[in-house]
Formats: sequence, structure tokens, C-alpha cells
Amino acid sequence: MNRSRRSPPSRSGLGHDPFADPQLERDPFFDALDGAPRAGAAEAAASEEASGGGEPATPNPAATPALPSLKQLVAGLGLQRFLAAEDRERVEALAPPRGEGDRFGFDPESLADTLPGLLFLYRSWFRVESRGQARLPRDGRAILVSNHAGLLPFDGAMILTDLLLKSDPPRLCRALVDRRVGELDTLREFFEAIGQVPGTRTAFRNLLDAGATVLVFPEGTGGACKPYSERYRLQPFHSGFAQEALRTGTPIVPMAVIGSDDQAPLLFDWKSLANRFGLPALPITPTFPWLGLLGLLPLPVRYRIVYSEPIETSGRPDSQAAKDPERVASIVSEVRARIQGLLDARGEAFEAGPGTSD
Repeated sequence: MNRSRRSPPSRSGLGHDPFADPQLERDPFFDALDGAPRAGAAEAAASEEASGGGEPATPNPAATPALPSLKQLVAGLGLQRFLAAEDRERVEALAPPRGEGDRFGFDPESLADTLPGLLFLYRSWFRVESRGQARLPRDGRAILVSNHAGLLPFDGAMILTDLLLKSDPPRLCRALVDRRVGELDTLREFFEAIGQVPGTRTAFRNLLDAGATVLVFPEGTGGACKPYSERYRLQPFHSGFAQEALRTGTPIVPMAVIGSDDQAPLLFDWKSLANRFGLPALPITPTFPWLGLLGLLPLPVRYRIVYSEPIETSGRPDSQAAKDPERVASIVSEVRARIQGLLDARGEAFEAGPGTSD
């Protein structure tokens, strides 16, 4: 295999501060995947070649069949027919004003296509309980800061679903997802269609400037791939969220997802082999890689989501405070302590009985 294009091994994906390096070398793995024919791509290429760049030629039926995008595949499942009227209305309430599109690519129809699967996970697999939605600012932007665990981002998906179902009015949670998602067209299109955005500094700023509710996981891969012996112990935080909160005067809502640390017990991270293949991590669990891709399915543990009181910044933009290391460190420390406190008190917020908000 020709490795001349491969950069030195690094943990530049989820484990890297998503705002520290705006320019990452493109991974050849994504070049190869993006080279796979998309819907209509094979026909267009054959047409141009046959015509010498002039008029399109007649499509060749024997050409390589086009591959549908992930967004098209999900839509083709036809799961929308399983949506209850109330759930459909909540999705429709998120639609941009008539005649206007969403600048970040959100498509309510794509979210409606995906929601039945999310609802199955939310109601039947993880059996999510939640409290504290009323603590979120009712209007305007907000930054949600959560712990992160469980290898795959089911925690983010359940937070998205919880805020859609339990907020009044329904709220679209915009998670900053792994920046590598933005390098793979079909994944980026799908995530953007359901309201999520690749995690760059520019995207973060644009979301806040648009008044969005933004979800961040400051632990990155450090949280998602920590060993089971360190479950419910927060890993070091990146500080980009605090800088942007101060810059824009945006309130920060610390929150905790209890249960995600138990969904995929990590025995160890095979770092040497991960580095060899340029991967951010290679987790070894009781089920992965022994069961293949099925081993990545999370255990059906119960999720409990708790939203804490907001931490106000200044309520107004303050670019100087965002550049003050002590001020930024103070915000990060306060948020981290609040989340760790929620994790240490696992389940206590639910002992009073059922409920979804305070």
C-alpha cells in the first residue's frame, strides 16, 4: 500500500481540540470513499467522456450503478409512517419560515425520516428519563455542555431527541460533531439534514450568531474512549466552548448523561494499532471486535439526563474576556465541577419519582 500521503499518526479526530487546528490534512481514506459513485455521478462522467466535454451522450445502462446517499437511504425506509401526529407536529414546528431555507442544511423531512429510529432508542432501548429542561433559557442562544461516553455518540442523539420531545416549544439541538464527518460528503449531508454541524470554530460562531442551542462535548475522544475503570470520571476539557460563550455573552448549561458510561465497557484502547491505521482509537470491549460491527451496538442500559442551572457569562459580547486565560479557565472549571457533581450524584435527581422537568 502506498503510504506516501499519510501524515504522521495523530489523534486529530475526536480526541483533538476541535477548534485548535482549522486546517487538517485530508485523510486518504475519505478521498477513497468520496471517489465512490454517488447518485447520477457515474452517468454524468460517462456522458462527458463520450461527448468530449460537449453535449451529453446517452446514458449507458451498463455503467456502474449509482450509490444512494445515506440521506436517501434513510428516506427510502419510509419510517415516517410510524410517527405519531404529536411527534410529527414537533418536527414541523422546527421548520424555517416559509420561503426560507436553513443556512446550516437542516431539513425537517430528514429529521422526520430519522425520528422513528431515534424514538425507538429513546423509549425502548435506553428508556430515557430526564429532568431540568425548564432550566434552559426559553429564548435565544445557549451552549449545552455534557459529559461524553460510550464509544459511539448515542448520548448526543438522545439529547437531541429529549429536547425535541420535552422542550416547550420544541427545541432543535445543534451538536458539534466530529470534524472528520465534514470530510465525507454523504455523512456530512445526513448530519446537517438532521440539524447537526461539523465542529469547527467558524461553525460554532455562526450557530451562536444565529441564536442556536449548541451542544458540545469538551472531553472529545478522551471521554468516549476512556476505560471502564474510569467511568463517570470526567477527562480533561478543551476550552473553546468557554471562549465562545464569553465572546458572545451566551449562557452555558452544564448537563450530564448518566448511563452512557455503561453502554460499551471499554477494556482497553489498542493505541499502537490505531496509530498504525491512522485511527483516533481502536477500542476493545466485551463485544467488539469479536462480534464484528454488531459488537458496536450499545448495551440496553437506562439513560438519565439532567440539565443544571445555567452559568451566565456577561449577557453581552465581550471579546476581551474571551482572550483572558484566567477568565476562560474559571468558566471551564466551574462547568466541569458542575457536571462531575451530577455524575457523582447518579440517580439522586430521580428518586422523587417520575418526571421530565423541574
